[in-house]
Amino acid sequence: MAQCVQSVQELIPDSFVPCVAALCSEEAERLTRLNHLSFAELLKPFSRLTSEVHMRDPNNQLHIIKNLKIAVSNIITQPPQPGAIRKLLNDVVSGSQPAEGLVANVITAGDYDLNISDRSIKASVPWYSNWKDTLMELKESSLYTATTPWFESYRETFLQSMPASDHEFLNHYLACMLVASSSEAEPVEQFSKLSQEQHRIQHNNDYSYPKWFIPNTLKYYVLLHDVSAGDEQRAESIYEEMKQKYGTQGCYLLKINSRTSNRASDEQIPDPWSQYLQKNSIQNQESYEDGPCTITSNKNSDSNLLSLDGLDNEVKDGLPNNFRAHPLQLDSSSDPSNSIDGPDHVKPASSLNETKKANTGIIHGACLTLTDHDRIRQFIQEFTFRGLLPHIEKTIRQLNDQLISRKGLSRSLFSATKKWFSGSKVPEKGINELKNTSGLLYPPEAPELQIRKMADLCFLVQHYDLAYSCYHTAKKDFLNDQAMLYAAGALEMAAVSAFLHPGAPRPYPAHYMDTAIQTYRDICKNMVLAERCVLLSAEILKSQSKYSEAAALLIRLTSEDSDLRSALLLEQAAHCFINMKSPMVRKYAFHMILAGHRFSKAGQKKHALRCYCQAMQVYKGKGWSLAEDHINFTIGRQSYTLRQLDNAVSAFRHILINESKQSAAQQGAFLREYLYVYKNVRQLSPDGSLPQLPLPYINSSATRVFFGHDRRPADGEKQAATHISLDQEYDYESSQQWRELEEQVVALVNKGVIPSGFHPTQYCLNSYSDNSRFPLAVVEEPITVEMAFRNPLKVPLLLTDLSLLWKFQPKDFSGEDNEEVKELVTSEPEMIGTEVISEFLINSEESKVARLKLFPHHIGELHILGIVYNLGTIQGSMTIDGIGALPGCHTGNHSLSMSVRGRQDLEIQGPRLNNTKEEKTSIKYGPDRRLDPIITEEMPLLEVFFIHFPTGLLCGEIRKAYVEFVNVSKCPLTGLKVVSKRPEFFTFGGNTAVLTPLSPSASENCSAYKTVVTDSTSECTALTSSASSVDFGIGTGSQPEVIPVPLPDTVLLPGASVQLPMWLRGPDEEGVHEINFLFYYESVQRQPKIRHRILRHTAVICTSRSLNVRATVCRSNSLEDEEGRGGNMLVFVDVENVNTSEAGVKEFHIVQVSSSSKHWKLQKSVNLSENKDAKLASREKGKFCFKAIRCKEKEVAAQSSEKYTFADIIFGNEQIISSASPCADFFYRSLSSELKKPPARPSVHTEKQSVEDAVRLIQKCSEVDLNIVVLWKAYIVEDSKQLILEGQHHVILRTIGKEAFSYPQKQEPPEMELLKFFRPENTTVSSRPSVEQLSNLIKTSLHYPESFNHPFHQKSLCLVPVTLLLSNCSKADVDVIVDLRHKTTSPEALEIHGSFTWLGQTQYKLQLKSEEIHTLQLKACFVHTGVYNLGTPRVFAKLSDQVTVFETSQQNSMPALIIINNV
Repeated sequence: MAQCVQSVQELIPDSFVPCVAALCSEEAERLTRLNHLSFAELLKPFSRLTSEVHMRDPNNQLHIIKNLKIAVSNIITQPPQPGAIRKLLNDVVSGSQPAEGLVANVITAGDYDLNISDRSIKASVPWYSNWKDTLMELKESSLYTATTPWFESYRETFLQSMPASDHEFLNHYLACMLVASSSEAEPVEQFSKLSQEQHRIQHNNDYSYPKWFIPNTLKYYVLLHDVSAGDEQRAESIYEEMKQKYGTQGCYLLKINSRTSNRASDEQIPDPWSQYLQKNSIQNQESYEDGPCTITSNKNSDSNLLSLDGLDNEVKDGLPNNFRAHPLQLDSSSDPSNSIDGPDHVKPASSLNETKKANTGIIHGACLTLTDHDRIRQFIQEFTFRGLLPHIEKTIRQLNDQLISRKGLSRSLFSATKKWFSGSKVPEKGINELKNTSGLLYPPEAPELQIRKMADLCFLVQHYDLAYSCYHTAKKDFLNDQAMLYAAGALEMAAVSAFLHPGAPRPYPAHYMDTAIQTYRDICKNMVLAERCVLLSAEILKSQSKYSEAAALLIRLTSEDSDLRSALLLEQAAHCFINMKSPMVRKYAFHMILAGHRFSKAGQKKHALRCYCQAMQVYKGKGWSLAEDHINFTIGRQSYTLRQLDNAVSAFRHILINESKQSAAQQGAFLREYLYVYKNVRQLSPDGSLPQLPLPYINSSATRVFFGHDRRPADGEKQAATHISLDQEYDYESSQQWRELEEQVVALVNKGVIPSGFHPTQYCLNSYSDNSRFPLAVVEEPITVEMAFRNPLKVPLLLTDLSLLWKFQPKDFSGEDNEEVKELVTSEPEMIGTEVISEFLINSEESKVARLKLFPHHIGELHILGIVYNLGTIQGSMTIDGIGALPGCHTGNHSLSMSVRGRQDLEIQGPRLNNTKEEKTSIKYGPDRRLDPIITEEMPLLEVFFIHFPTGLLCGEIRKAYVEFVNVSKCPLTGLKVVSKRPEFFTFGGNTAVLTPLSPSASENCSAYKTVVTDSTSECTALTSSASSVDFGIGTGSQPEVIPVPLPDTVLLPGASVQLPMWLRGPDEEGVHEINFLFYYESVQRQPKIRHRILRHTAVICTSRSLNVRATVCRSNSLEDEEGRGGNMLVFVDVENVNTSEAGVKEFHIVQVSSSSKHWKLQKSVNLSENKDAKLASREKGKFCFKAIRCKEKEVAAQSSEKYTFADIIFGNEQIISSASPCADFFYRSLSSELKKPPARPSVHTEKQSVEDAVRLIQKCSEVDLNIVVLWKAYIVEDSKQLILEGQHHVILRTIGKEAFSYPQKQEPPEMELLKFFRPENTTVSSRPSVEQLSNLIKTSLHYPESFNHPFHQKSLCLVPVTLLLSNCSKADVDVIVDLRHKTTSPEALEIHGSFTWLGQTQYKLQLKSEEIHTLQLKACFVHTGVYNLGTPRVFAKLSDQVTVFETSQQNSMPALIIINNV
């Protein structure tokens, strides 16, 4: 239980006090009415004695009574009506509310901190008996809680308003004050009348009420004297007369009204009555009307009182309240006034706090001075000392004497006496009749009742020991007679007496109380008495820290007959659970919920709301979502009923924003309740700022902002550039690629340096982009904001009139800020146009994005704050179980049932900072400015369209398409460039493209190439031409990836469009290729904020296999050429058709093979095949052999280093000019991508420099820069039409004897090796040239007759002259050793070489100058006919100036065979 202001030792004696009746004459009542008080009310503040009182018990022992209080009340002849008592109790509870605005007390119970706001605090520790001391000790005590003053008020009023009953005498009148005024004509006669009236009321059978303790009631005569108006001498003389007649002990002169009421303003006298009068005593509810004087009833009639809520009583709650049967359901009637006949359903109209308001103008005791207060106090003391206590003492003695005499009688005789007294048969003790025996009534003179009377009298004067023994005796008698009502009363008071006995010789008999409660409740069906028992027993148990037993007791008495009582007891039980040694917090919360529910049924809305709020502290955040929903829902409803609309909105909001586990129907009901309450709030303040709505959820970090127009759809063959759109997913790798492309082109424009202020252009901002800077948007270009909504409910949400909320600061061109902030969306559409989505439906538990546009028409700073919309739900065919339709709903397909206008702010948290030490140690977030764009001046806007752009190509296929550039802005653009990582894929044509006219047949066949018709004489010989790579944009130091777009006049005017041809070549690898183009352009006028703009396009090309080309080059052994110089080479080209027939290709024709080199050119084809037209069907392979010669020296000298010689060998009848576009373009592109590979780094060590140079010289001998271009046509049958596709493949020959390929070779993964766990020695191995490179240092050639005839019969030795030509291929001097000796003399070697010998010198040492040719004349000697291989001389070579001998055998690849014939 919550702690009370009074301890139980103070509470019980104050609840059971001697009762005194007051009977006043009309004149006496008039005197007291001058103070706005009745006589009984006048005495109330002074009814407690200030000093101890002494009396003697029957054994003549002195007994001390402390803090005695008496209760004086007007005589009321009708027992109070139960309805009136209920109404009074209801008003008492509703009038006592927790004080608002006080600091909440925090109870720490287990893991919970509970806030319970209250007026006063008291430690619940039982060993602190004194209340003031505990406040001092409060800080030291952790077990403290809040009080519940409404419960105490209820308990006090309940105990005071209990009607008197026959089975107990505690609240029967012991005495009667007869009050007359000194101003009456015959006061003594008036006293006689009053005395007769009292006698008539007590002894006349017409009056069963009030109850009197004993027939001989003490009468006490009081003469009231008005000091300010009366005659004091007359009063004194009358008083003397009274003393003569009634004795000095039986009368009193009370002087009051020492001042007149109009002097009330002069001095302020305290008003001790107000606190008592608020507790509207039941005795004042109905007055005694038959007597000589009329006592006015309670001054405030119901008509002038306000209602509790400030609403009319007839106003319904305005909320549907018809839940199905749930244990915590609210009452089916939303208005308590409809069911007054029920136990507790009293109108909460005359609540006591409102009574106070009605009474505020009234001053009580206005005619009384402090002296008068003392006189009244003195009067009570005199009455008690001289009148009441002697009367009680005498009565106790008389009763005691009766008891002693009764004890002397035999039991049998006494039973007979009792039968004679009672005049009725003692019932049988049959178990079946046990429940009916409560109806047994004793006559007033019955001896058992005399014991009970004595016990009650002793109890009233705090003689608890004697009282207990009397109660105990009476209990036995009553139980013997099966008089259960009497027995229960005796048990109850015996238990209380035992507890209150100061010596405490015996423990508190709790089982007495349990039996009494059970008897009252189950047998006697008297819930009022049972309730009194429970209230007393619970307090006693609580004082003994038996909280568990107290809680069980309180819960036992909760029943359906009284909601108010059940609510209060459940609340006290909850406080018991929280005050236990180990607090049971969840039990506390659960019982608070039950209490709140019962408060609600009893019409106590404020208390119900408070209980639910306190319980919520326990359930909140513990994952008990259904319990939380129920509590929040009830809090919302109660708050709405009490017009606490903000609280109601907040509670309903909580239900919606938590991940609800409710059914769809329930969620729909919650949502509609929320909307309904919310609408009412909005109606109260329609002009207020838009409040935040809880639904739908917005994932702020997933918000994306896009600057620019939407992409146009494809129009026939016209395909718009893909650019960027919100439909594309973010990909980190691709964004990095785009960034690199932009950096490349920006660096090129800025002379190779990226400017310091450069930031990559971002058209789409999301959570992955860098949002630390204010983004730049261009005026008149839309800004699209994409928001991710999520509906957590199982019911659909309909958002209407959805638009962005923004504020805008226009900036003047002059630079002066115009601080004009536009908050409202609807205003200033000439500044910022706002798109409105009329309807946006989010289905149940759906995530959905909405895109909203803004159209800036002015430059300045824009801040996107959030969104505004109407939130509603669909009113469809869905029926909500258990919850009725709300007012104001209309049905219809997809129609809005109810909607409210509100907003949600977009607040995006930036990335966490992690750079400095301070940032790493604390949690700091950077800014995210994606919603704060700066609107800049107009910029040009480019749109690019691709016409006839293919999606599939053969590898190496050339296709011609067109690109259209359109300027859709109002500014001219210039400096248009395109950058791509795959420049070998496309070309706009070189500078020569315009010069070469199309041949008729080329245009006829729609060929992409420029062709010239050739005459048949020039077959298989090369036609040469030359071109500079500078013409094709591949100059020295240039970036091949950045290609300027050849715009006419380099400027594209507003609205203008240009179509340019674009040649495409299918990549050499098969598969799907994504090729990124980035178009870069600038404004003609330089803008300060945006320097350039970009447009992206991603082309997706699928390539299929066509031809594989592989080529090798080797030195020709023949030394003759046209110039008479050595250096011819043979080029072998293998072409294989690897196309699978899926593409429908019938066959490939090799139409031309061209070479391109600075030093070499193809001279002629040495193909021996008759077939001129080289056709390759599927999976066929063709082999070509060409002779290559060096370009003439003068040609090479005349050309710049960038000039390439092209030589074409034609297999058809048309020459494709390979030095023109697009053939040369793609050749140069492939060359540049090959050249991009990093060169070998020069060594740094100077001592090894000479070695490196030597190696380089040797390597150069085997190098050749000859590039082969194979041009082909493919014939395709498609839809019974024959199409001709064209293409070209490139082979780059770098090294003699090494095979080169047109397609990239797959790298074989190296085989796994075992890990070696040792540290390698740091020795640099000098690079040695490979064997192949060394073998190319010297070229050897043997000249001899193919066959030689010799008459062996004449001469046995045959001598043949052989010339050995040695040619130095390097640029350095070379020392050569020629060794003619056979290497081995084994029989196998002889077989191979044949048995011949060289005559003459067996070893020659020579030095060959740079590129020198030397001739050695040798002689070979044969002794037999046969075929011999002369290729046996071994040649060793080294560079002359090198110490290190890089010697190697210059092996001849071809055998030199000679035939020796005998003639």
